[in-house]
Amino acid sequence: MEVVAAVRRQAHSCAETGSPMYADLLTRLAADLEAGGVAAEVLAGHEDDPGDSVLGLRLLGSVHRLVLDGSAPELARFYPSAGGTWRPDAGWRAFEATLRDQHRAVRARLPQPPQTNDVGRAAALMGGLLHLVAEHPLPVRLYEIGASGGLNLLADRFCYLYGPDHTDGAYGPRDSPVRLTGAWAGRRPPEVDVDMASRLGCDLAPADVATADGRLTLTSYVWPDQVERIDRLRAAFRVARASPVEVRRQDAGDFVDGLDLADDTATVLWHSWMWQYLPEPRQRHLSARIEELGAQATARRVFAHLTFEPQRRSPDSPLEFLVVLRTWPGAERRVLAQAAPHGIPTVWE
Repeated sequence: MEVVAAVRRQAHSCAETGSPMYADLLTRLAADLEAGGVAAEVLAGHEDDPGDSVLGLRLLGSVHRLVLDGSAPELARFYPSAGGTWRPDAGWRAFEATLRDQHRAVRARLPQPPQTNDVGRAAALMGGLLHLVAEHPLPVRLYEIGASGGLNLLADRFCYLYGPDHTDGAYGPRDSPVRLTGAWAGRRPPEVDVDMASRLGCDLAPADVATADGRLTLTSYVWPDQVERIDRLRAAFRVARASPVEVRRQDAGDFVDGLDLADDTATVLWHSWMWQYLPEPRQRHLSARIEELGAQATARRVFAHLTFEPQRRSPDSPLEFLVVLRTWPGAERRVLAQAAPHGIPTVWE
């Protein structure tokens, strides 16, 4: 079955990106699906979901939510995000029991797409913005598509620490609750001040981080054995509480169609790890609209498209996680950095 193959691919991806717990769970989940076990019952009706809908991660996020809200105390003993320790055999038995006992609750969350706009990816986006502002010292109008809860729209409120031991300096407010250790390596981005004139995001299913439900939604999609990611997410919630931002429930194409440029500002459209999930016709629409905005740019009305997405430097080169900046007027495209999937470290070139 394609769904089994897709879950196994996701297990491999989790193993490569530092979540042995989810790699193990997804491997066992695939075997259970193939054998017609409880996972097959829970996922009934979703067998034909496309592979890029990450059905396995949707299931795991739904279960993680039960752990975090206290509805699965036996399973919580094995989740590091809840203070537990993952033990593969015993953990899988508790996971199976949760699927059986809370079948309806797990299925209810399956349609929710994972919200994976990781706070660590601000390291890639903010560094790219500093390159832009160093060249065009204008107030920034910041727009983000696929913004999830809008946390990375607050990237200028985070502290970026050089080196793993905090001794190599830092950029950003030193008292920020979000301290991204080892955020930048290689050639450091320009250390310039950013005048953030406005910030606005969109998402098809935004999470309202002003609510307990929204915060729980975002936390449930962080892999539970990556406790550092969960800690920085919760720190970002504190930043957002002090500086709320607007994220509209809107399609990316409609959102970008509504953008314009303004005199004496730099209009910046950025996004991270969302482009691959867009249907190809929507990608083409957005690309055309970005070119239209770029054609309207002048020295006083700068436009920039800043991305942190899986890309290739050339058609024959391997897939990398690249920070790419295009700036108008001129439509110059530059690869500024490559980074780990969750943004840290970002290595500047």
